[in-house]
Amino acid sequence: MKYALIGCGRISTNHIKAVLNNGLELAAVCDVVPEHMEELLAKHELQNDDKIKRYTDYKNMIEEIHPELVSIATESGLHAEIALFCIDHGIHVIIEKPMAMNMKDADEIIRRSEEKGVKVAACHQNRFNIAVQKMRKALEEGRFGKLSHGSVHVRWNRNEGYYTQAPWRGTWAQDGGCLMNQCIHGIDLLRWTFGNEVEEVYGQTRQQFHDYLEAEDIGMAVVKFKNGAIATIEGTTNVYPQNLEETLYIFGENGTVKIGGKSTNNIDVWDFKDETEADLQNKGLEEATSNVYGNGHTSLFADMIEAIQNDRKPYVDAVAGRNALEMILAIYKSQKTGQPVKLPLDDFASTDMMGEF
Repeated sequence: MKYALIGCGRISTNHIKAVLNNGLELAAVCDVVPEHMEELLAKHELQNDDKIKRYTDYKNMIEEIHPELVSIATESGLHAEIALFCIDHGIHVIIEKPMAMNMKDADEIIRRSEEKGVKVAACHQNRFNIAVQKMRKALEEGRFGKLSHGSVHVRWNRNEGYYTQAPWRGTWAQDGGCLMNQCIHGIDLLRWTFGNEVEEVYGQTRQQFHDYLEAEDIGMAVVKFKNGAIATIEGTTNVYPQNLEETLYIFGENGTVKIGGKSTNNIDVWDFKDETEADLQNKGLEEATSNVYGNGHTSLFADMIEAIQNDRKPYVDAVAGRNALEMILAIYKSQKTGQPVKLPLDDFASTDMMGEF
């Protein structure tokens, strides 16, 4: 399957690993900075592969080589524009998070991809973590019973060096703050776990230590789900001196699970009323990861390839990407208005937060 990568920044190495692990044909890479392409290819010892074309304009690349599958790993503010161009050219797309920066674009990606019969996967790779998959299986088997409440905590550190490395970070037009960039994976897992149907979100955000940014470095929220469960969200890049944890708690009448580690990759607590032999093995599970992005990209790519081949929806589809985005924009809107926000959110954009801090 002919594949091309658009955007060769920090996350792109995970995309190349997934491409190599899945045996895709890497036909081209694209970045507005030629050095970024060369650095990425050299990192994977592909710099001398003359079959891999280099482009600085994604439109030229799409029109010249017409790949079957593209992944988009540019700054967030360009995701929707590039995705819609690919969809219009009949190309299947994996979009790094967030899928878009406003609800209008996210809804248009869904509408147009369905109209054109194109597959779109949102890159929420943590859904494929071993710990998360085990939790999901228990949830689908009804082992938790009625869900009471839950929470997600993304307690990370990002210093000034991280933001100066890519000046688009922390801007409302191209990135948003810690909730949109760092915490979206945990927020995706929370919404997905508690049944997707959200009634209301109330949030507060602040900019405490990163006064050189436009956006927030701490956000907290309370979420009311339509099934009666409630949950809290805490996301920050203010933890001294380094990343502490990304944890997800699920509390049900017959079960309690805490998924922990730096990126929801360990099982810290696993207690069920109907305990089985397999449960004992799950306790203390740790999935080794080389970085906070985890191992999920390879699985997400494998699923997308299979979805294209078998003409089915990807496991993490465009609607999933929209749902995660909606949660964060609802928190932003709540901060802006000082009021709880009812879902669905019709239209709201990260740029509506301009001047908030």
